[in-house]
Amino acid sequence: MTTSLETISVKTIDGRPSSLGEYAGKVRLVVNVASQCGLTPQYTALEALYRKYKDQGLEILGFPANEFGAQEPGTDAEIQSFCSTKYDVSFPMFSKIVVKGDGQHPLYGKLTAEKPEARSLPGSDFRAKLIGYGIKPGAADEILWNFEKFLVDREGNVIDRFAPDVAPDAELVVSAIEKALAQH
Repeated sequence: MTTSLETISVKTIDGRPSSLGEYAGKVRLVVNVASQCGLTPQYTALEALYRKYKDQGLEILGFPANEFGAQEPGTDAEIQSFCSTKYDVSFPMFSKIVVKGDGQHPLYGKLTAEKPEARSLPGSDFRAKLIGYGIKPGAADEILWNFEKFLVDREGNVIDRFAPDVAPDAELVVSAIEKALAQH
């Protein structure tokens, strides 16, 4: 029997047991986040999206991870403080997890298995950019970097995946969210 995305155990950033099932019936944007990344300002757009669409059933779920350039070295308490004071984050944040490689959290194993390729903006190749910086990205189905985004529908199906450099407020993401929200 396959494990449902909804039943995989996670912990909230304040240590409470949880799962994506806690948000069943809602559209979820699952994002691996980091506090010291060039993409960290995406928190602003994520929060704006959350405030705009939460009453229509959108949840943004932030999962801090430290696999990319050690750009999330803090404790859960430090991350929570950073997110609330620097970006006024009000969407749910979770305890730091491993999203790639040894010790990969089952949630990210399931997300990447369900949607092995991320969509990019036309003309953008984030993988090539990383290689240009001397960073060796992993396999095509692995999380490429911080701020990769998975869109999960109201039934718990992974319906889309966006590359790290696709901003949360990009038309590609917004139109996918609006389409998912429109399906009841």
